[in-house]
This record gives sequence, structure tokens and C-alpha cells, in this order.
Amino acid sequence: MITEAPFVVFFVAAALAAVTRGHLRGAIMVAAPVIGAFNLYNLPADTNVQIPLMDLTLELTRIDKLSLLFGYLFHLAAFLGIIFALHVRDTTEQVAGLLYAGSALGAVFAGDLITLFVFWELLAVTSVFLILARGTERAYRASMRYMVIQVLSGVILMAGAIIHYHVTGSIAFEYVGLQPLDSGLAGLASWLLLLAMGIKSCFPLLHNWLTDAYPEASPTGTVFLSAFTTKVAVYSLARAFPGTELLIYVGATMAMFPIFFAVIENDLRRVLAYSLINQVGFMVCGIGIGTAMALNGAISHAFNDVVFKGLLFMTMGAVLYRTGKMNGSDLGGLYKTMPKTTVFCIVGAASISAFPLFSGFVSKSMVMTAALEENYPTVWLALLFASAGVFHHAGIKIPYFAFFAHDSGLRPKEAPPNMLLAMGLAAAICIFNGAYPWVLYSMMPFPVEYEPYTAAHVLTQVQLLFFSALAFAWLQLTGRYPPELPSINIDAEWLYRKLLPGLGRWTAAWGALLRDGALRLGRAASGEVYKLITRHGGPEGTLARTRPSGYMALWMTVLLSVFLVLSFLE
Repeated sequence: MITEAPFVVFFVAAALAAVTRGHLRGAIMVAAPVIGAFNLYNLPADTNVQIPLMDLTLELTRIDKLSLLFGYLFHLAAFLGIIFALHVRDTTEQVAGLLYAGSALGAVFAGDLITLFVFWELLAVTSVFLILARGTERAYRASMRYMVIQVLSGVILMAGAIIHYHVTGSIAFEYVGLQPLDSGLAGLASWLLLLAMGIKSCFPLLHNWLTDAYPEASPTGTVFLSAFTTKVAVYSLARAFPGTELLIYVGATMAMFPIFFAVIENDLRRVLAYSLINQVGFMVCGIGIGTAMALNGAISHAFNDVVFKGLLFMTMGAVLYRTGKMNGSDLGGLYKTMPKTTVFCIVGAASISAFPLFSGFVSKSMVMTAALEENYPTVWLALLFASAGVFHHAGIKIPYFAFFAHDSGLRPKEAPPNMLLAMGLAAAICIFNGAYPWVLYSMMPFPVEYEPYTAAHVLTQVQLLFFSALAFAWLQLTGRYPPELPSINIDAEWLYRKLLPGLGRWTAAWGALLRDGALRLGRAASGEVYKLITRHGGPEGTLARTRPSGYMALWMTVLLSVFLVLSFLE
């Protein structure tokens, strides 16, 4: 039976997983992405599922080449993540993973902004359980901050959708384009929609929910998290804002700034979180350029990033699962007892670093070539710097400090078989897409007229990687490489993790001082008033004294005289 709403398969599987156990649950989970992909393959090209809602028509399924590509990608990501997590016995985490993947599918096939909003918020609600599954106090606090920011993104999206509908009379999820703010409500709607998508895409200063929450998730939860939320945002930008020049510079900034934080970061999953922002920056930049080559590059890089970044998170998840440690200062020498995981990590590192014959090489370069063709040489230089930087912190640092470097004395077992299987499949896809990219190119929304394996391109990339590796080696040998310190680095999140709480404490302290001062002043003033009243009206006061009748007659005479004088003056 074919369901015309792809997310239904995962939601049904989640319901079944909630009431089953053991091997039966595992079989249901593995079957979900397989059946879902088969279902998607058999959907007619003109599938369009609509339901009425008051005066609106919601479009649950809209199929075109863009949504179809992301649909297959999310089924693949779910399949790899589920295999990696088969050893997990936490019902909540497993059900949340299925619902999370289904919500991502619902978002990419949504044909209107209201349906997009529903799945946008479901992404937030379901994914937070993957962070809570870690079971630590830090995970709980990070999940609450994550939840607030993700729900806020949805609220902003809904506000933009409402204003957009008021202006255009349409809720269709299609090209919006960035309008000037001085154009009135149309401009406000476009900026709100861009802001909502920018939060989920990790625009600069809006990115810290990712580096805060992802490293605190469970070893398997981070693999799911790395695949869906940011890629739904990339898909949304490609749908609504292609060719928006602002995104070129936003993307270039995203590609560069995480490098500096990743180099000094000790938590290796946090390094990968910064690297994830770096890679999304290439995609955002390509969407901003907006040409066929740039969009093909952005979308193909999104596909490759889900696989190779998932692979890297899998290897670090396996290390965390076996050792309970994730700081580079606590690891090292693991290649001796985890050789297969080491090899898979190196494949992921080569892929993200865009080594020839690995997947990153055939997609990242399309965005950079498009930047040159469209006369953005400064942006090209920024992306070139970012390419060297990602090799430095993700291509070298991750495998080096986790598996080599100093010998930590840890001798954990190799990763469980299901983890090794998932990592092996992801590594094979990385190599296949890198060595034979034309299958991936055939799925792009525009015809691909790009040849990645030219002598100039290969030579340029090899030189870039060689000199980046040389720089790393020189810094290590001379002792200039930033040491791996057992600490937590925060960047723009300082604003809401340190500054705002500090301002709150400062305000509360001054408020308490003002309150205490006002109370003391009030008590002192009331005491003086009481004394004054007692002095004049008390039993011994002036007003309580007895007076002779003549004394009162005198005062009556005085008052009568004053009255007569005033009457005369009138």
C-alpha cells in the first residue's frame, strides 16, 4: 500500500516501536526507512496531497526534484542512524528518532507555510528527547535552551507566514525573495521568514543552540541531530530565498568563523558541531549565489555532508560509548584497540576535507567555482580559507587527538557490530560519491555541467591540503598549537548564558537594595508621623489638654474678627 504522505511511514513505525521490544522493535525501525524509500520511489511525479482547513488549503505533499532529493537523503540518514542505534534500549530515544526523521520528511514535502510550521515545531519537540536521553544535568540544561530557541524560530516562522498571507493572499511555500524593509508588510514578512530559517541554519550569532546542545546529546542522538534540522533549513532557504545576495556573505562568514573556535575546543563532538556550521556556510553561500551550478553545489554538498558528518559523529559516538570520554585531552592511542573505527574516522575526515576521490571534493568545489564565475573573488578566498581550516580542525584534529596523539592508556573494545556496520556503509557512500559523482549529479535540480576531476582542480586542492597539514605539523612540533584544555569554550552564547543571567542577578540585587531602602525610609517616616500624632493627639498631647472657657471665647472672637475683615475687603 502506498501512502502519499512520506512522513506517515515513520510515524506509524514510531507508534509500533513504542509498544514493542527487542528484535521486533529493531526490525520495525530498520524497515521504516526501507519501506519509506520504496514508497517514495513509487509515488507518481504529480502527487499532490491537499486538505482543506477553513478558508485555506494545506498541501501535505508536493513533489519536485528538490524535495525528492532531500526525501531520499533523509531516508538514507534515518537508515544509517537507526542501524547505528540498534543497541539502544531506551524506548523514548528510539521513538523520538523515528518521529524526528518523519518530521523532517514532512517539512521538505510541505507545499504551504502552515504545514511547514507544524513540522518545523515537531522537529524541535521530537529532537529535544535525543538530548535529554543523555541523562545528565548539562544535557537537561542544554535541551531547555535548545527548546526555547527552536520554538522561537517556529513562532517567527508563523508570524512571517501570517503577514505573508495578509499581503499576498497565499500560504504557498515557494520563492519569497528578500524584500526591503521599507516596502511595508511584504518586507517584514520576508525578513521574518528569513530569520526563522536563519536560526535553524545557524546564521552567525544565531548558531549557539547547535554547539550548546549537540555535544550534550546521547552518542546515537547526535548522529540523528546532525542530519535533519540544519538540512531542513538549507532546503527551506533553497526553496524560498535562492539568489539572495545577503546569503552569500552570511554563508562565507559561517564558513570562516567556526574555524577559530574549533581549533581551541577540547570536546571533539563540539569541534564537529562547529565544523557542521562551517559546512552549512558553503551551502548557504551557494544558495545566495543562486546560479544553477551554485544551487547544485549547495544541494549536493548538503547530501554529502549528511553522510560524512554523520560518519564523523558516529566514530566519536562509538568512542564516547566505549570510553565515556570526549575531550581530546583525555583521549589518544585508541587506534590500538579500535582500528576499524579509526579507519572509518579517517575516511570521514578525508571526505569533509575534500580530498580527491572522497565526497566533499566533488560538491564543495562547485560552490567555489560558482563564486568565481559570478565575480565574487573575495568570497572565493574566504571559502578557500574555510576549506583549509576545516582540514585543520576536522580533517586532522579529530582523528589525531582521538586515536593517535599521546597514549591515554585507554584500551576500550572495538565498537559494537551495528555501529561498525553503519560506519562502514557511510564510509562506502563517501568513497563512491567521491570517485563516481555522476549518480549524485543526476539527482540535482538542474543539469550538471561540471567536471570535478580536472588537473587544475586536483592540483589546487592537493596543494591546499598539503600546506594545511604542514602548518598543523609545524604548530605541533614547535608547541604553538593551542593546548587541549579541560574546559568549555563559549562564544556568542555568552550573551544569554552569562550576560543575561548576570544582568538578571544585578537587577535583582539592586532591586533588593532599593526595596530594603524604601522599607527603611517608610518605617522611619511612619515612626515620625506616629510621634507627631502622639505628641499632639495623644493622652498627654496638645489637643487633649483642657482649656478655660475664656480661652475658647478669645479664639472665637479672633476668628470672627478675621471673617469680618475679609467680608469688608470683598
